[in-house]
Amino acid sequence: MKKLNFVLLMLVAAFAQNALAQQKPALAWKDVSKWSYNRGSALSADGQWFAWSSGPTEGDLKMTIRKTMDTLHYTYPIGATPNSLTFSKDSKYAAFKISAKDAEVKAARKTNKPLYDKLTLVSLADKKETSFDRVRTFSFSGDSPSWIAIQFAALETAPKGKDDAKGTDVLLYNLATKKSFNLGNVGEYAFNKVGDKLAYTVDANGQNGNGVFIRDMKTGLTTALDNDKASYKSINWNEDGTAFALLKANKNEKYKDDVYSIIGINKINGDLTAKVIYNGIDDSTFPKGMGINTNAGPYWSDDQSTLFFGINTLDKKDEKKEEKKDEKKPEGKADSTAKAKPEVKPEPKKEDIEKPDMIIWNWQDKRLQSAQQTQEMRDKNFSYTSAYRVADKKFTQLADSNMRTVMVAPQQLYAVGYDNSKYELMGNLDGQSYTDIYLIDLKTGAKKRLFEKLYNGGRLSVAPNGKLASYYNDGVFYSIDFETGKTANLTGNIKASFIDELDDHNVSKPATQSLGWSSDSKYALIKDNYDLWKISADGKNVVALSDNWKAKKSEVMGRMRIYTDEKGTDLSKDQYFSVFNAKDKKAGYGYLPAGKNKIEILFMDDNSYGALAKAENGKTFVYTKSNFEQSPIAFASNANNLSGAKQVNTNTPDQAKYAWTSGVKLIDYVSSNGDSLQAALYLPVNYVAGKSYPTITYIYERLTDGLNNYAMPSFPGGGFNKAVYLSNGYAVLEPDIKYKLNDPGMSAVACVVPAVKAAIATGIVDAKNVAIHGHSWGGYQTSFLITQTNIFKAAAAGAPLTNMISMYSLIYWNSGGTNQAIFEASQGRLTPGYWDNWDAFTRNSPIYHIKKVQTPLLLLHNDKDGAVDFTQGIEYYNGLRRLNKPVVMITYRGENHGIAKLPNRKDYAVRMLEYFDYMLKGKPAPEWWSKGVSRLDMEKHLEARAFEEAPQN
Repeated sequence: MKKLNFVLLMLVAAFAQNALAQQKPALAWKDVSKWSYNRGSALSADGQWFAWSSGPTEGDLKMTIRKTMDTLHYTYPIGATPNSLTFSKDSKYAAFKISAKDAEVKAARKTNKPLYDKLTLVSLADKKETSFDRVRTFSFSGDSPSWIAIQFAALETAPKGKDDAKGTDVLLYNLATKKSFNLGNVGEYAFNKVGDKLAYTVDANGQNGNGVFIRDMKTGLTTALDNDKASYKSINWNEDGTAFALLKANKNEKYKDDVYSIIGINKINGDLTAKVIYNGIDDSTFPKGMGINTNAGPYWSDDQSTLFFGINTLDKKDEKKEEKKDEKKPEGKADSTAKAKPEVKPEPKKEDIEKPDMIIWNWQDKRLQSAQQTQEMRDKNFSYTSAYRVADKKFTQLADSNMRTVMVAPQQLYAVGYDNSKYELMGNLDGQSYTDIYLIDLKTGAKKRLFEKLYNGGRLSVAPNGKLASYYNDGVFYSIDFETGKTANLTGNIKASFIDELDDHNVSKPATQSLGWSSDSKYALIKDNYDLWKISADGKNVVALSDNWKAKKSEVMGRMRIYTDEKGTDLSKDQYFSVFNAKDKKAGYGYLPAGKNKIEILFMDDNSYGALAKAENGKTFVYTKSNFEQSPIAFASNANNLSGAKQVNTNTPDQAKYAWTSGVKLIDYVSSNGDSLQAALYLPVNYVAGKSYPTITYIYERLTDGLNNYAMPSFPGGGFNKAVYLSNGYAVLEPDIKYKLNDPGMSAVACVVPAVKAAIATGIVDAKNVAIHGHSWGGYQTSFLITQTNIFKAAAAGAPLTNMISMYSLIYWNSGGTNQAIFEASQGRLTPGYWDNWDAFTRNSPIYHIKKVQTPLLLLHNDKDGAVDFTQGIEYYNGLRRLNKPVVMITYRGENHGIAKLPNRKDYAVRMLEYFDYMLKGKPAPEWWSKGVSRLDMEKHLEARAFEEAPQN
């Protein structure tokens, strides 16, 4: 009898629980506006405090500061902007800005009223607060913070012209004594690393008293290092905090813009501080027509012998032509016998001559004229890396018009230059990237070529000593000694492949991942497709840090950078790695103890883990953990092996109010091409075994590695949010796609259709109510799939490519380049051009199979799409319309490839769900789908929907 009562009790409890679950409402789009979640976080240097901001998608937020291993916490309202928090390096104070409230921001938009941030300074020991109004920026004073510097916003009445003074007051506030000192008209300021020196510039009205100053924060003594009728900016301390460099701008009557100089400050000692000023214009070795670049921050070499900076072209002022004086007529009576002089018409001024407005496109242009136009300002401001050796006053231009990219190596002994000028035109045509690589001796300026026509730049990685580098060529990693030129084979003798086995683009032997060098420059850390190898610089000593993980399908994904200012991987310290299993999608952390040669897996489970952080001066570790139904939550541990981790915070507090996904299944299936693949099938709310559900198939490329990722409710740029659909009773299927060259569309069919059938076979997916959606490349595949199969009842394609032939030679307007390189070597996977590959281009173009479409289509294509030309959507829409097939295209005017403006994102998200609810759930058809909306009625239509969809705050 007791057993029967227990069974009945369990049945009643289960029924009650199910009834309670069914009472929870689905997550509606209006709920997303008030959806509260965490963003941003900070860990104090001692690891005792952790902070994060949280609040709704739209509305006012709060900042929480909490003891990482205790329940003590403080909470503060911070307005509508998710400002970050900064801890002082001694972990005694926290500071953060408070912005205007959401209602104030909305009201200010209507009146153009300026809004200002406040600063709150909190003493963590006693929670005492100090506030400051109208704050622009703030900074604690380095590693030993006795001070906080606070710069205030300019007054509304301050002039705002280009040449007007930009300086404002900076308050130096002593954290211990509470005494403060004001510095007026400060343009910029920066503490050195220790925090005992403050460098700042003055930018005052009329440039009176302008200069660069240094203040000794212990004595209060301030020294003027340079004064001039000039402006100063870009203060850049060296890492040790013993020297800094900055820019100085002077007016020059020969040039349109200011002429800049480099100022180098070192050997800091009051009035005896060393200073060097270099502007290049007075140097005969400096290239004519060039000047110091204002957009590149100058910096010292480690040994303070050399200043590095950028140079670019200076624009000279137009020379004014003298106007011709009218000839004076001779006084007195005119000679009746003299012949009348012909009237002389004055020469038209240069600026008055009408000129054609044109562009000349030449087949020999390395970059398309559209690319040159799009990148014009970048080209104009391009910074050519240069150096100035102080002792011998020697200038060296390191980069030039051919070798535009130059990277100064660690220790500043050498620089590495990349010259693709000989291959740029062809690379822009077919996407295959080659470059010549040069080594530059920074003492002599001598250049020598290391490699000719190296594919993809060889993935060169320079060691911390600046004398060695690893590089990749034809499936093998090598090392090269810059001093001797000697090379060594690093991976050629290892019985593993260092060619990325999942990269199916048209590239030659794509490389696996290099994790750089050990901090002592003795070892390169290089990964094959699964294991991580520690390889000596000469290639003779090889150790597998992960021992044959391939057998388990596990792999090292990357290294956690947990040490401040690290240079390379310090193997004398504990190191941490993200680890992942490609088969079951489990993830976790690996641990390499100091001085050891074997990575231990600390844990791997069905969660997704955020970046691991370590307290700079403490033993505390913090990381986030989440999965498909649990939003990211922070955990903290004081153990090297991360044991005993304690939960620090919670997230998405409103989630419990709504119906949520019931789980996820990983499906194994075989594509039509014979490849073993996987698909993630997310279960709808209140899933009941044996019942089938309407399903959205969401596609892009390979998606199952994100199996355990949390889908944060939001208004997406493409309309689809997985969390909202799952909460509204849909299952969601995300299959992997493996591509064959010259068959991108057919590859999608070969992978997606079997995935859908495998999902239907589980009984979860309703075979009669399956839809498909994708955006961009996913939009292309969606628009193609419905020409090849009728398995989908409805489709929604965002910004799709539809005609591979016309698209191939169109412009990618966001960069100005052609799509040809993208087609041949990147996502398109079609090569070469259609004239030699006609069958493949037509076979994989939706437009050429349009007559077979039987699936209703919701099409999104914006008129300013800079990635997939608007004509692609128009061509597909008009073709379907001509064939009288059900299609609606939505265009948001002025929007690019994804929807950026919040009202538009909200609108499309609602329309897509309305569409799928009608097609898959039998709900009434929205009028904009069933009847359309005329241009005259559009305003009334939008007003009605705006009222209906307004978030209920």
